[in-house]
Amino acid sequence: MRKATVFFRFYEELNDFLPLERKKSEFSHHVRIPVSIKDVIESLGVPHSEIDLILVNGVSVDFSYLVQPGDRISVYPVFESIDISSVTHLRPRPLRQTRFVLDVHLGKLARYLRLLGFDTRYDTQYDDAAIIELALRENRIILTRDVGLLKNKTVTHGYWVRETRPENQVMEVLRRFDLRPSCQPFTRCLECNGSIVPAELSQEEVNMTVPARVREMQDHYFRCDQCKRVYWQGTHYEKLKKFIAKMLDLNF
Repeated sequence: MRKATVFFRFYEELNDFLPLERKKSEFSHHVRIPVSIKDVIESLGVPHSEIDLILVNGVSVDFSYLVQPGDRISVYPVFESIDISSVTHLRPRPLRQTRFVLDVHLGKLARYLRLLGFDTRYDTQYDDAAIIELALRENRIILTRDVGLLKNKTVTHGYWVRETRPENQVMEVLRRFDLRPSCQPFTRCLECNGSIVPAELSQEEVNMTVPARVREMQDHYFRCDQCKRVYWQGTHYEKLKKFIAKMLDLNF
């Protein structure tokens, strides 16, 4: 192995992973070659799953590219509004999906995404291996607060959530993946992620599952097609509508 100097420039939110002196500017970096560009980028702290385009001396390369002395390397994040499928060499299929799997730290975010209608897998028992397996098998984006999880070589679709407050996290994810046009509020069960559908309940079912004070005011019910939880449009529904309107800047 021998030493070489290369030059990096990271763009937009990829700078979140870099120390201050390397943010938003070109910097030199010493490496031992031969080494893949993926290994060098992740050694700098940037997970490969957050990258959508790498240009080396102006030419698009994939993660297996072996760094050469003097290379000028530009690294770009996921493009949401621009189709770069004709120039990027990183993935055989588009990165963006509208289905997610979340790590153990993002329980409230999972409920918010389900509230907005997004297929979101979450369980406090999921370890890293289970999350990655679900992401690969079901073509889901991993949302996590653990950068290390996204550096696993098998991860192809993932995003490191920067915000710490759940309300800010959901707005971050909506913005990051351009999801506002895809929202379908009140179509996912907050508890199990099943689909919520209109339900014709028998009087016995109503008496068993619906509080008496609610039965006096409601005659329309909905049910999760998986866990069978019953929903209705009560006072909590009105509060959730206001919360959704705030996140989406909408009027119901």
